[in-house]
Amino acid sequence: MTTLVFVHAHPDDEALLTSGTMARAAAEVHRVILVVATDGAEGLTSAEYRAGLADVRRAEVEESARHLGVTRVVHLGYADSGMDGSAFGGFATAPLDDVSGQIADVVGEEAADVVVGYDPAGGYGQPGHVRVHEAVRQAARRSPGTRLFEATLPREPIATAVKLAAATRLTPDEFDPGEFARAWTPRRQITHRVDVSRHLPAKRASLAAHASQAAADGTTRTLAVLTRLPDFAFRRLLGKEYYVAVPPPSRGGGGGGGGENREAA
Repeated sequence: MTTLVFVHAHPDDEALLTSGTMARAAAEVHRVILVVATDGAEGLTSAEYRAGLADVRRAEVEESARHLGVTRVVHLGYADSGMDGSAFGGFATAPLDDVSGQIADVVGEEAADVVVGYDPAGGYGQPGHVRVHEAVRQAARRSPGTRLFEATLPREPIATAVKLAAATRLTPDEFDPGEFARAWTPRRQITHRVDVSRHLPAKRASLAAHASQAAADGTTRTLAVLTRLPDFAFRRLLGKEYYVAVPPPSRGGGGGGGGENREAA
């Protein structure tokens, strides 16, 4: 049995990025641990959920974890920094040694074989995601023998879709599609593509558990769109999850490299 520790910045990040892998690992009788760094209190939502949002989101991520077969959920308890990282005292500016030490403690307690963080861009540059990347990298250095993977998406199709959306005026005027030219990970650098198609019911249930993040007054949220996709589109868009295997420092300084391009059937 393998023990995998998945580290995420906010409640709902696990559903969007790694829930299929988590469900597959649990179904294959591996031990799956979910670490959530923040309380998610600054998340965008509707007035219906705004009061007591941190408690709402804690309950949502616990429900998501049940659908995925997660063995243990660890809440680090940091305040949410908000989308731009500006919320005072938030996770994005928390001392790196403190955060990485907490993560390393979980990895050690669980004798984890694998720890999963985020790519260097933090996906789309969200400051809390970047902090997770930094902290998990440092925690992995403190945890010899634990393999490090970074969850990501292929950059090229996302950048193309965003550019098209901007060209057809489907995005706000202030939106800069050029930011997504630097987001996520170039396709050639992705080392592992995990087929999660048999576990899409669990992934859909995980997404649906985060009802507060599908709700917003006067705008449409990504999570709401995903949960409403018909099965064929859901499978096409979300049937694979993507990772970069990061070599230990002795093999190349901790930087992720291409070349493996493994596909997990």
